[in-house]
Amino acid sequence: MSMTSPKAGFFITFEGLDGCGKTTQMKLLAQRLRAAGRAVLESYEPGGTRIGAQVRRILLDAANHELCATAELLLYFACRAQNVEEAIRPALRRGDVVLSDRFTDSTLVYQGVGRGLGKQVVLTLDQIACKGLVPDLTLLLDIDLETSLARARARNDAAGQSGAPAETRMDDQDLAFHRKVQRAYAELAAEHPERIVVIDARAAIEEIAERIWQTVARRLEIFHV
Repeated sequence: MSMTSPKAGFFITFEGLDGCGKTTQMKLLAQRLRAAGRAVLESYEPGGTRIGAQVRRILLDAANHELCATAELLLYFACRAQNVEEAIRPALRRGDVVLSDRFTDSTLVYQGVGRGLGKQVVLTLDQIACKGLVPDLTLLLDIDLETSLARARARNDAAGQSGAPAETRMDDQDLAFHRKVQRAYAELAAEHPERIVVIDARAAIEEIAERIWQTVARRLEIFHV
């Protein structure tokens, strides 16, 4: 396997409803990219840095039910600003491929639409926190709402049995909220077809991984020989 010599980094984000398989697919892609000789930074949101991990605990702790929508939005962007400054931009300057489990698209659909704060508020904060950084490619893993919620509950149950903190605050929102988010993702993909590639996440893990690889390999000009 050979590839062209990269002159700059490449930023790929994974988006979708909870339980869509983002984390699994991101790890599989990272392994394949490294096998192809690319340096890879794996990141996730909320989190990605030591400070971000502390913010994550506030945002996802099921006990923090009184956290208001505006505070939630600002905390997400505080976490993202730290991640961009400390980890993502330096990796891109090195020429790495950066993979992120969620980025500003998540905030647009969850807080902008789901919470009703408005997309423009989210985009304004994005300019402050991310300073114009936009993913080169976004992989939107698309599944039905019932499967999403069932997988998220199973994941949370498994985490609870292991004694891990309950990161269920967003999963615990009502069905109407999750429907808004699902519709918002579809609208976002229609608005940005050049950046957002929709992947059917109901297929087998291996099939999804191959579809993602073919998409990424074309963008990065990675060729089999």
